Amino acid sequence: MNDTPPLNTIKEKPVPTPEKVITDPKETEVWNPEPKVISFNDGNVPSDAIQLFNGNDLEQWISTKDSTAAAWTINPDKTMTVKPGTGDIQTKNVFGSVQLHLEWKAPDVVKGEGQGRGNSGVFFQNKYEVQILDSYQNRTYANGQATSVYKQHIPLVNATKPNNEWQTYDIIFHQPKFADGKKVKSGSFTVIHNGVLVQDHVEILGSTEYIGPPKNEPHGKGPIKLQDHSNPVNYRNIWIRKLN
Repeated sequence: MNDTPPLNTIKEKPVPTPEKVITDPKETEVWNPEPKVISFNDGNVPSDAIQLFNGNDLEQWISTKDSTAAAWTINPDKTMTVKPGTGDIQTKNVFGSVQLHLEWKAPDVVKGEGQGRGNSGVFFQNKYEVQILDSYQNRTYANGQATSVYKQHIPLVNATKPNNEWQTYDIIFHQPKFADGKKVKSGSFTVIHNGVLVQDHVEILGSTEYIGPPKNEPHGKGPIKLQDHSNPVNYRNIWIRKLN
């Protein structure tokens, strides 16, 4: 028995269309839209950034607990220091996805150990914390050391300098998205500590809780908050760029 189909029923495979050969480099050049030009001031702050703290005042900040004027200490060298017992401070303005730059230094006198040494934190939308802690030769739980996404993500390395040196954080925060009362897209953090990548576009699982699992209550934009954890942590040169 011959199982070969008749010749007129055999389907031929389509012949692929040859790709166009590009020989002119101009054919792959894109000229528009042209990126906006920015400049930098004497402090190397981008011209499209909002200076949250420039060393002169706390006009951009309020007390988290009662919305009164922020009561932290401004120092003669244009830094500010947590004033223990006065509470957290947060920005007057609210933000969505952002790039945040801040510099901090652990207290001059080394006291305590673990979470009790040089503890503060920077919160995005009042819910998502990147930990600030004196993690130089100071062991604590790994998802609570400096640059951890608190209780969620351990940093790739510990790039903390000694307490007499300034630390630099550059943080990219993409906010979560909600629809119909539910989270439809997680937020993310990318963190660079003293020039070293320590959080590589990690997923934010929800609010960074001290006790219990993350929560995902719907919300919109929110302030940047700095934490009073009863340690006199120092700050300087804080600026932010909106990403949306």
